[in-house]
Amino acid sequence: MPAVTVENPLTLPRVTAPADAVARPVLTVTTAPSGFEGEGFPVRRAFAGINYRHLDPFIMMDQMGEVEYAPGEPKGTPWHPHRGFETVTYIIDGVFDHQDSHGGGGTITNGDTQWMTAGSGLLHIEAPPESLVVSGGLFHGLQLWVNLPAKDKMMAPKYQDLRSGEVGLLTTPDGGALIRVIAGDLDGHQGPGATHTPITMIHATVAPGAELTLPWREDFNGLAYVMAGKGSVGAERRPVHLGQTAVFGAGSSLTVRADEKQDGNTPDLEIVLLGGQPIREPMAHYGPFVMNTRDELQQAFEDFQKGRLGTVPAVHGMTPGGPQ
Repeated sequence: MPAVTVENPLTLPRVTAPADAVARPVLTVTTAPSGFEGEGFPVRRAFAGINYRHLDPFIMMDQMGEVEYAPGEPKGTPWHPHRGFETVTYIIDGVFDHQDSHGGGGTITNGDTQWMTAGSGLLHIEAPPESLVVSGGLFHGLQLWVNLPAKDKMMAPKYQDLRSGEVGLLTTPDGGALIRVIAGDLDGHQGPGATHTPITMIHATVAPGAELTLPWREDFNGLAYVMAGKGSVGAERRPVHLGQTAVFGAGSSLTVRADEKQDGNTPDLEIVLLGGQPIREPMAHYGPFVMNTRDELQQAFEDFQKGRLGTVPAVHGMTPGGPQ
């Protein structure tokens, strides 16, 4: 799991929660069901079964892979529309191409992130490059959906290309964890992602037996998703493993610990930490659209069917299929 690595984490700025921080308790731990997305790549639905009041402003998150493709196997998604939220695609292993109908896009690989603000609406496609389809290889990533408040849902679409070298890198006082700040602020250290809804997104690699206690904004929610390995969360050390999401309650710090023994294929605990300022607005979500009312959803489908969300660039010679 390369993403972004550092040979000696102790060369990085160090962060820890203040001694008087109030530890967030663990409210629930859920296990993500597995499924398939797009043209058939395997995903874990990280937020399945979690009440939206704990997720707000996040909508859904899929762990894509980890999968070792044989030649000819890599798959993506066909052209499809979005409106009313942001998609965040974080690639840990492998390569992914993205293109949208507003001219945004590019290729992302180990540790890169595509941040697409769908806003008023667009079409986009995500797929492995032809070279990966031919050769096969390892593929692993995340896609997160972040809601937009009503005032921003119809804003002009925007695209951010966040390279791995831009990610904020921190560690703990003992160097036992590598903390990658992708978006938001952690103890004064800023990630590169510019967000309309205030959030923090972190990918942490925690060495066996190491503990990570971070300051956390009290007005944010708190979520932890295990991408690999096993450990525990909260001061109460609630056990967690691959494919599980922990929901934290109120407080000003959160704690994650890696088990002393990991399995042979997973040397460390790999965990994504998310926090966001709840929007607390009605949400109407169906397929590729996230709006505030049912009428707005119906309008989104009508706009898509009438071609108002954009057209597939002619160079592809493709036409958009139904909503994904």
